[in-house]
Amino acid sequence: MEKEAEERFTAIEMKLAFMEDFVNQIQKVAVEQSSTIEKLKKEVKLMSDRIREMSDAMEGDIPNRKPPHY
Repeated sequence: MEKEAEERFTAIEMKLAFMEDFVNQIQKVAVEQSSTIEKLKKEVKLMSDRIREMSDAMEGDIPNRKPPHY
């Protein structure tokens, strides 16, 4: 009976070790993804600002008139 209990404890310890490793891997991936998301947010904001600037600059070149279908 004692040997059976020892084998069960050993199996539980092995599973726990694998689970701890898995959780650490997931945490690392989550941190990397969070960093990537923040970088992408900054890029999107820069691109959005640049498009807005270009759009504002082009508005001055377009005459304010009705389209031909009116």
